Amino acid sequence: MFLTDNFPPEVNAPASRTFEHCREWVKAGRKVTVITCAPNFPKGKVLEGYRNRLWQSEEMAGIRVIRVWSYITRNEGFAKRILDYVSYMVTAFVAALFVRRVDVIVGTSPQFFTACAAYAVSKVKRKPWVFELRDIWPESIRAVGAIRRERLLNFLEKVELFLYRNADAVVSVTHAFKRNLIDRGIDGSKIVVVTNGVDTTRFTPIPKDNELEARLGLQGKFVAGYIGTHGMAHGLSTLVDAAKLLRDTRYADHIRIVMLGDGAQRAALEERARAEGLSNIRFIDSVPKDEVARYWSLLDVSIIHLQKSDLFTTVIPSKLFECMGMGTPVLHGVEGESAEIVLQHEIGLPFEPEDTADLVAKLQKLHDDRPLRERLAANGPPAAAIYDRRILANQMLAVLEKLADAT
Repeated sequence: MFLTDNFPPEVNAPASRTFEHCREWVKAGRKVTVITCAPNFPKGKVLEGYRNRLWQSEEMAGIRVIRVWSYITRNEGFAKRILDYVSYMVTAFVAALFVRRVDVIVGTSPQFFTACAAYAVSKVKRKPWVFELRDIWPESIRAVGAIRRERLLNFLEKVELFLYRNADAVVSVTHAFKRNLIDRGIDGSKIVVVTNGVDTTRFTPIPKDNELEARLGLQGKFVAGYIGTHGMAHGLSTLVDAAKLLRDTRYADHIRIVMLGDGAQRAALEERARAEGLSNIRFIDSVPKDEVARYWSLLDVSIIHLQKSDLFTTVIPSKLFECMGMGTPVLHGVEGESAEIVLQHEIGLPFEPEDTADLVAKLQKLHDDRPLRERLAANGPPAAAIYDRRILANQMLAVLEKLADAT
């Protein structure tokens, strides 16, 4: 049983990872039930074809999917988001009680209320449970300044540590997260690292989509793109700053910045670009997962960025692996473990997070140096093979089967 509040048709990283893992487990002959909510990310509106009901079920790629009611809101405002998380925690717990013949339970982050539900279900059903750690939460809230109530954050951190200690296993998406937990007193022997990865059957090098290129007015342009959530942690004002800086250079008519996605900061970013008359940056609404590769094909370079923070040195953005698969060179504005991957596999150029001048200089370098771009692009697919989602899914399945066999 897998508890997650993000699942397809949502297209964010948690939804993709969970679906692709569960799909592979079904292929391996396992029965998988996912308990999630009505798809609504990132706009905070239920997607077409679904309703926010108390209980609804469907089958997706052989996965039994149970959707429960939750309080739905945009990713704006801490109190409303907490209400969203807590409502799902309660209804998912109740729904899980009616699922029979469960051998092992998984609760995934970023926020840990889903893991709270998984822990509670494991106690009722007397089955082992796994905390899939995708983010150090609530420390990430502190890092972006979303809430400054230290007493509340300290309480949430106590709950967080309680869950780590009581999980039968922790599956971490980065080695840095594992080190973080060990430094905070969690038993390292029960922590297994299964990084994010890429579905190499979906994300693979393809020619530019000429029809889409023409429709977006990008013919003959050097396209630098950001694809993903426009949230507080992503620091995307740096990209708007870059567009403004480029406007006053000889590259003004040659380089276009494309921003695809949605999130809490999207409206403000778009309004600022409009107010400053930046015609060299374009915002595009989120598209279904099946169409994302078409947009990746337009990019001459992908920009990945997070705010400059010690916490984010422990993060590996999942879009990095999609860049690998597509053979798209990366301009990487994230320090730490993910930057080491970029340099190790020579798939892009790092730049200083929140340093607009450094981003623009590296962007100009890739624009001018075609042989460098081609070399970085060619290194992507071989690196992606190392992070193939099928391989990673089997690694996590081994953790689950070990726990199930021990009970």
